[in-house]
Amino acid sequence: MKERPKLQGIPVKENIVRFGEYSQFLSNSAAVLFIPAAALLVLVLLVFLLSDTPGRTLYFFFAGPFLNLYNFGNMLNAAVPLVLGALGVSLSMKTGNLNLGGEGQVYLGAFCAAAVCFIFPESGAIGMLFAMAAGFLSAGTMAAFSGFCKTKWNTNELITTFLLSCAVIPAVNYLVTGPFLDPETSLLSTRKISENLRLTVILKPSALNSSAFIAAAAVVFAWFFINKTKTGYEMRMTGSNDLFARYGGINTKFNTAFSIALSGGFYGLAGALAVMGTYHCVIKEFSAGLGWNGLAVALIAGFSIPAAIPAAVFFAWIGAGARIAMQNTGLTWETASVVQAVIFFLSTSLAIRNIFSKKRGD
Repeated sequence: MKERPKLQGIPVKENIVRFGEYSQFLSNSAAVLFIPAAALLVLVLLVFLLSDTPGRTLYFFFAGPFLNLYNFGNMLNAAVPLVLGALGVSLSMKTGNLNLGGEGQVYLGAFCAAAVCFIFPESGAIGMLFAMAAGFLSAGTMAAFSGFCKTKWNTNELITTFLLSCAVIPAVNYLVTGPFLDPETSLLSTRKISENLRLTVILKPSALNSSAFIAAAAVVFAWFFINKTKTGYEMRMTGSNDLFARYGGINTKFNTAFSIALSGGFYGLAGALAVMGTYHCVIKEFSAGLGWNGLAVALIAGFSIPAAIPAAVFFAWIGAGARIAMQNTGLTWETASVVQAVIFFLSTSLAIRNIFSKKRGD
């Protein structure tokens, strides 16, 4: 068994769960295509096993999201928070850290953005910018606390981000269903934000709105930041080899905390855009599952920032296809959940296999 290399008696630090090695594995185009291809194969098999009309079911599953503007627009709209969630995961992974608090960060960002909209109901474009900033900064601050604990006491950020998310969700639930509850609706939600603080719908009659452009701009910004700036370079160096980066004069503690904070910020922005573009209010626990779905999309994309967009559209297509097939055939919603679970399972399994192969020195 090979001995780990040492520098002045200090073992070289391995990235957390070595998810970073997975991105190298997925640089192979065949590997990138394997996960969606395997998931679709599982889908076809499930349809033939569970549906009385498999041909009709597969037609609506695959073609349904493209049959009209309503379905197509809603599919793209569902991909927007997934893109931002995948960005959040990918940015934290640049320093070898993993943010598991996405669900709570989306929820907190959404509520803080809505609160700004309630305080400044007639502020127009300026208010919209402040609301998005509030969502980004509130969730970023929440994640930064986990980053601080990581750098100060070497706590495991998987645990702290997840537990902090679990603590924030009931707190926001209390605000949504208590002081901010809208008494005029049967939903457990806040009241609607002002119309002049809502993002423009760009593909009627669907819910697709200008948040899609903001998400695309976020991808461009994240790519430029990571690849073309000094801080981005330092983050990548920290993730590649923490010890080597420290010997090179890089403040690895700052970069670790900053990457986790940036990760939370993008999750919070997803929540803000959901309020301003899709729901126009904060619905109790609307963010359920978004954190894990964002992680799944990042895994499909191989933590590649540009690949976050096609990976998110693919993931949203699976959900939209299942919903449309369910409406038109006897397919159950659980089928799509199984396919999504297969995607997640295959992603993590490939990562784990790569971990052990690296440890063996293969």
